Amino acid sequence: MNKSELIEALAAKTEVSKAAAGKSVDALVEIITAAVAKGNDVALIGFGTFKASKRAARTGKNPKTGEALKIAATTVPTFKAGAAFKAAVAPKKKAKK
Repeated sequence: MNKSELIEALAAKTEVSKAAAGKSVDALVEIITAAVAKGNDVALIGFGTFKASKRAARTGKNPKTGEALKIAATTVPTFKAGAAFKAAVAPKKKAKK
């Protein structure tokens, strides 16, 4: 599902126009991005948590030459799925007796 398909689905589910749904999706992404960029976590109970994680400096390898190279420390956005989201994507199978 891409962004336009998401907007169409949101418009149909909430019975609002595609334009209003598009503004809502854009605003939600903007709010989450701004919060995580400031270092705040965004937790949507049952869905998941967006956060910024620090990645330490490390030594990598150039795949073309095999030469070692330094990779600088950085901060990256991460998403950890919530329990309800995980259960919806991969429901647990009942054990056979």
